[in-house]
Amino acid sequence: ADLVAEERSEEILALDDALVRLEEEDARAAQVVRLRFFAGLSIDETADALGTSPRSVDREWVYARARLLRMLCNEG
Repeated sequence: ADLVAEERSEEILALDDALVRLEEEDARAAQVVRLRFFAGLSIDETADALGTSPRSVDREWVYARARLLRMLCNEG
């Protein structure tokens, strides 16, 4: 059980690091990730929270997920 927890901790730290780097590159995209992934908001709820259109949020969400995946794959 400790080994599984340790592996998860490394994944979480890598995701956090990638999210910090994304925020440096594109603060809005990082904000969308936090609201969608961590807060569990829908596209429409995220758009309302950010004062933008659902289409813009969807575009940022797609970009952010792809960018984070590239960052995480290049790490390991």
